[in-house]
Amino acid sequence: MQMPMRQRFHDALEALGELAMLLAEAVRALARGRLSVQDLAYQFYFLGARSQAVVLITGAFTGLVLCAQTFFQFHKVKMDTATLAVVSVSMSSELGPVLTALMVAGRVGAAMAAELGTMRVTEQIDALRTLGAHPVDYLLLPRLAATVLAMPLLTAESVGIGIGAAYALGVGLLGIDGAYAWANMIRYTGLNELVMGQIKGVVFGLIIALISCYKGLQCPLGAEGVGRATTEAVVWSSIAVLIGNFFLTLLLTRLLEGLS
Repeated sequence: MQMPMRQRFHDALEALGELAMLLAEAVRALARGRLSVQDLAYQFYFLGARSQAVVLITGAFTGLVLCAQTFFQFHKVKMDTATLAVVSVSMSSELGPVLTALMVAGRVGAAMAAELGTMRVTEQIDALRTLGAHPVDYLLLPRLAATVLAMPLLTAESVGIGIGAAYALGVGLLGIDGAYAWANMIRYTGLNELVMGQIKGVVFGLIIALISCYKGLQCPLGAEGVGRATTEAVVWSSIAVLIGNFFLTLLLTRLLEGLS
């Protein structure tokens, strides 16, 4: 039987409230110095360093296809040397952080939800509470901090490899003048685009880790529950990233323009 719209709305508001409380608990735990450096280092390696391959491939081929499509259109109006500028601005402020976040949500979000969901099903989280260890301090905080720290670095890596791949394609294969293309990129790519991309990386990392950990901690019992929690973590993290990107673009554009 299909759930009524009012009940769905109520459940969504309840989930948002629980996410806010979970974030508040994590902030309080961080303020009390409950973050383990050893756990943070392990999660940073697992969530950050081991995600580089998928991020590099995504960034490189996004830069390549964006360069090719932009060149095909700009070549018609003799604006070939502006191709790299379009790639740089697009990758720095929009495509780089968004596509990196979507790839990380698929890899890291699924892993976190599945791991925490399995721990919940096998009653390991209850065992932690019995031993006097708070799950937020031991499970949520290291993953949250590691993802927030890793996402800006992965975003910068994706942007850099995307621009480099676009430059190689444009100059080496499409015949764009390298000096003019580079000069136009430097001219039209401002600090605001770079800052916007890094801020988005931090926010997207927070969104992915918070939703994924929440889905894992609230996982229904049973193998089916773990699968459902993992799927929902990836889907809702991706949707939240896309929705959040729209509002962040509007807010940060106005804010950074006001400060500059």
